[in-house]
Amino acid sequence: MKRKRKIGVVVAAVVLAGGVGSYLLFGGGSGQAATVATTSTAVERGNIRQVVACSGRVVANFDVDIKCKASGQITKLPHDVSDMVKQGDLLVELDPVDEQRVLHQAEVSLSASQARLVTAKQNLAIAEANLVTSEKRTKADLASAQARAADARAKADRMRQLLEKKLASQEEADTAETSAVQAAADLIGAEASLEEIEAQRLGLEVKRQDVKLAEATVEADTIDRTIAEDRLKDTKVVAPMDGVVAARNIQIGQIISSGISNVGGGTTILTLSDLSRIFVLASVDESDIGKVKEGQPAIITADAYPGRTFDGQVVRVAVRGVNSSNVVTFEVKIEVTSDNKQLLKPEMTANVEIVAAEKQGVLIVPVEAVLRKGRSFYVTLAKGAGGQEQEVRVGLNDGLRTEISEGVSEGDTVTFRKGESDSRWSAQQQDRNMRRGQRMLFGGGGGGGGGRR
Repeated sequence: MKRKRKIGVVVAAVVLAGGVGSYLLFGGGSGQAATVATTSTAVERGNIRQVVACSGRVVANFDVDIKCKASGQITKLPHDVSDMVKQGDLLVELDPVDEQRVLHQAEVSLSASQARLVTAKQNLAIAEANLVTSEKRTKADLASAQARAADARAKADRMRQLLEKKLASQEEADTAETSAVQAAADLIGAEASLEEIEAQRLGLEVKRQDVKLAEATVEADTIDRTIAEDRLKDTKVVAPMDGVVAARNIQIGQIISSGISNVGGGTTILTLSDLSRIFVLASVDESDIGKVKEGQPAIITADAYPGRTFDGQVVRVAVRGVNSSNVVTFEVKIEVTSDNKQLLKPEMTANVEIVAAEKQGVLIVPVEAVLRKGRSFYVTLAKGAGGQEQEVRVGLNDGLRTEISEGVSEGDTVTFRKGESDSRWSAQQQDRNMRRGQRMLFGGGGGGGGGRR
């Protein structure tokens, strides 16, 4: 950490020293300014464009890392890097033997539970039928027992009366009483049998619960079979979209881990890139970001295709910058819109010129011809011996030419010292480097914005 800080201080000191020297060289100090030649030019109409130059990298619409839900050994891997795939195409297949066994086991368990359910339903049906029959028989027996008990009791009572009148013997009276007692006992037994019917009805409810339990087992085994079928299907991974294979991280015969059950997130098999839309992620300096807006056109070039340009459009401007070594930049996303966009490949370096403003048929003069005094701008008209200063209102500036919106007319001749503007520009650049070096040397904050003008 101390070594990095020491190197940073040395670099900042060099930048600071260079800035001081240049500042003195170009008239910022006591040194004498370089001699420049005087020239003249006519105010003319033309087109001017203000651009923000930046660079960035080419990216795809989006990238998808393909992982497998199942674990196992790879048996098929039909695609390699740069292959085009369609949605639904097979990307990888694992050895399905283990999952087939699990599926077979689930099917066997389901068949057994279905058989138990059928048995439980049949037992319930038999119990219900037996209950109906038993209930009818018991009720009939009860009615018969009630009738016999009443008849036997009536006979016993008559015999007792006859015995009292000496019209029947004691034996006959005892026999009649015995028959009445027996009939009463039979009635009690018939009533007990009716109570047993209630017990059978409660047992019938238990059998209904057995059926529900068997149905739940069948449902659970059905779910297990569905899970086993899905896991067998998961041994084949198909493309979720149309795209290009950007990376392939595995080989046939390799054993991979599941992407859902593995703690580490599983093995990344392939990376698919959607190249239906191509973008450039460019870094724009904070001094220029105020000129960039969504919808602005852009001109893109790449070192791989010298002399060829690509059309683009700004689709997103980051709301937060990135501070690196006290230099703040903002990410700008530019979509490539030209028909030849497929020539650009992800991670290529691209140079971008964002067209911040553009005007046609306006009055323009070289930037050297415009001088600034305070908050006003002037040009020197070629009138008289020493020339005449004319205050003007300026517009766009593309670095070489400046738009004049008021103060001069087309055809007017302006004079200026060739190279004077270059000297001022160099001094401004060195002044900016001095301020940046100071921030690096003394650790100034503010994201590097304090030294901007």
